[in-house]
Amino acid sequence: MIYEFNKLQGTDRYKLMANTIIPRPIAWIVTEDEVVNVAPFSYFTGLSSEPATILVSIGHKKDGSKKDTLANILKTKKATVCIVDDSFYKKLDETKDELPHDKSESDKFGIELKKEFDEYPSMIKGARVAFFCDFFQIVEIGGKTIPTILEIKNMYIDDRLLTDKENIKINFNDALARVGASYAKIGEELKI
Repeated sequence: MIYEFNKLQGTDRYKLMANTIIPRPIAWIVTEDEVVNVAPFSYFTGLSSEPATILVSIGHKKDGSKKDTLANILKTKKATVCIVDDSFYKKLDETKDELPHDKSESDKFGIELKKEFDEYPSMIKGARVAFFCDFFQIVEIGGKTIPTILEIKNMYIDDRLLTDKENIKINFNDALARVGASYAKIGEELKI
């Protein structure tokens, strides 16, 4: 079957993409303003290693205003992007819903945080990977999401993931991802 995207509603395009561009790793982003904001984003990927950048597409709130994550990034120019394993999926799922700007997901849902750098928001305690990022730029494409580029300045990797520290070999097959509207593990390595 062929789908002509220019003839589809946005929700139908989203469903087709979300169910076929799989698995989509989840960036659990921590930002700060008056309170700590913790929110998941599954339209997320590495963009470049020079400069070291990642891309996350951030939508709008139901009222059309910027999501707190984007508002905080634009104000402070900082974000901590965490990648967690499947043991976090229930707490991560709880943070997908919108809270008032002055309410913190970490407080409401009991998400423990760990401060690594004074100049960056805390990371999720127990996260397997965390990128400490500066705002780089927004890509204007129109539409309902705002592609936001973040530059990685520091990175944390749980030592248990490093199978060969000298050659930087990492085994992270239990990272949490999205497949359509469901959660999944990234999967296991296939031997060739």
